[in-house]
Amino acid sequence: MRAALARTAGALLVVIVAVGVVFVVGMRTKSPPVQNAVRRMGRASKPLVLRSAGTPGAYASVVRHVGRTSGRDYETPVVAVPTDEGFVIALPYGTTTDWLRNVLAAGGAVIVREGESHAVDRPEIVPRAVGNPHFPPQEQRSHRLFNVNDFLVVRRAPLADA
Repeated sequence: MRAALARTAGALLVVIVAVGVVFVVGMRTKSPPVQNAVRRMGRASKPLVLRSAGTPGAYASVVRHVGRTSGRDYETPVVAVPTDEGFVIALPYGTTTDWLRNVLAAGGAVIVREGESHAVDRPEIVPRAVGNPHFPPQEQRSHRLFNVNDFLVVRRAPLADA
């Protein structure tokens, strides 16, 4: 009985390590099947993340943007790091995500961080050398590990009256 339990635990550990290796290698190489699986998991957890995103003390902020073809309002959780002029957002899925394309097409968005709304404009995609230094060292290492090469820089703009 004990030997069977040890074999089962060992097999489970091997599977977990293998999944971890596939995840890291897949994200580093921008493997479409791996990125699509991560996106699906992100979409499934998005309602839960949005409950706290943008509130004081939350890890994630919210980007409020308008669909470029639908005209609908959307909210996307991101990690927005404040800078002197605005915010920097890492782009682990690259530059083809819908939310990013919406922000670029509109020329701006609203970022909700720490319970405050910030209108932003002049979106610009910058390389890791420009965006990564704004992040804490642990996140910089994660960006290198997962080969995050693109970052979005946005500048604060006057908040329009609603």
